[in-house]
Amino acid sequence: MRCSRSAMRTTVAALFFALLASSAGAQGHAKRGYLFIVGGGPQSAAMVQRFVDLAGGKKAKIVVFAMASSDGKASGEEKAEDLRKLGADARAYYIDHDEANSDSMEANMKGVTGVWFGGGDQVLLTKALLGTRVEKAIHERYEAGAVVGGTSAGAAVMSNPMLTGEERHPGGVRPPSDTTEHYMTIARDNTELVPGFGMIKGALIDQHFLRRRRHNRFISAVLDTPAHLGVGIDESTALIVHPDGHWSVMGESAASIYDARHAKITPAGAPVLGESGLILSVLPSGSSYYPATGKVVLPQ
Repeated sequence: MRCSRSAMRTTVAALFFALLASSAGAQGHAKRGYLFIVGGGPQSAAMVQRFVDLAGGKKAKIVVFAMASSDGKASGEEKAEDLRKLGADARAYYIDHDEANSDSMEANMKGVTGVWFGGGDQVLLTKALLGTRVEKAIHERYEAGAVVGGTSAGAAVMSNPMLTGEERHPGGVRPPSDTTEHYMTIARDNTELVPGFGMIKGALIDQHFLRRRRHNRFISAVLDTPAHLGVGIDESTALIVHPDGHWSVMGESAASIYDARHAKITPAGAPVLGESGLILSVLPSGSSYYPATGKVVLPQ
């Protein structure tokens, strides 16, 4: 039996749209997890509970990495114990780069539903994990639905590039008389940036933000890096990155978003770093932000 050309076109079209629907359905089953990024300082019981809930509650399997701190063996175990009190299966690891590439540590990452990075010096944390099998496993677990969180240094490592906290040219052309003063100016190539884990895409992260008045260094970094988007998270406050990509804020203070994606910025060769059109949004607990559009929803 011969089919007409019209019938053949109808059949081909039906197959095409069926394939599209199948592809869309497969993509719909992909389940990225949450990021739970805390700006340092004390965390409320509600914040800790929210992290555990996102990891699966009493079914959660959480690993704690506290290598950013010299006392990380103790502080990591303390954090793990706090998580266990909420019903999670939580274990703390204090490992070096070689151990992070071992078969045993890779095996410890199987089935993990939550990862927590402790505070301290973010460079020590990336030194231990960056480029290892454990870091690869963290990304894989996140893409499979795990929540990845951290505080202070554990927040800084979430972006790529990552702020180290070091200043290249203190004071610029007007060096401070008091060497304890930092980031007294907004300047190009002044903020030291190195590779981080890149859990959050297209944005820089800073921490202890309002409490430690880190506006100058962050404005410099946001204007000076191609993403031109950053979020400074204050203490006792969490930025939550949802699987669909939008951000929300919870905690006692605020997250400050600097968006220079549509700003006019002085060219790379210019002696002074300047801009016009930078958008600042200060988001208290209960706010939401949509990076794709820049839309802000404040609590009522």
